[in-house]
Amino acid sequence: MIFHKYIRDSKMFEYNKYYRECQQLNKPFIKARINPKQGSYFVQIDLMPCHYDFFSLEQEEIKKLTQNEIKFVKSTSTFNFNGFNIDKELAWFDGISPEHVNDFCESLYDLTQKYHN
Repeated sequence: MIFHKYIRDSKMFEYNKYYRECQQLNKPFIKARINPKQGSYFVQIDLMPCHYDFFSLEQEEIKKLTQNEIKFVKSTSTFNFNGFNIDKELAWFDGISPEHVNDFCESLYDLTQKYHN
């Protein structure tokens, strides 16, 4: 079985299956869903399936990653970055560009593994 770092534009039962897989493998749950009105992505990372918490240094790196995306969206896109929030177990980002969603989600995953592996 190949573990995927995140799930994108799936049906609810696929999200549920992926969440259970994340629990079994002690991995973070990361999902990306497109906003059909804007064309940008809403990305969420949930650390509850793997019993991690975001460390403060990790949160700072995620904020830097997000600020880079905000700069990109403002300079090249026709949609807006609508905000983000990071707490100790959950983070969300609203307005990730379709061009960067794969790299953004993989970077989130890689950051969690850097600090929790």
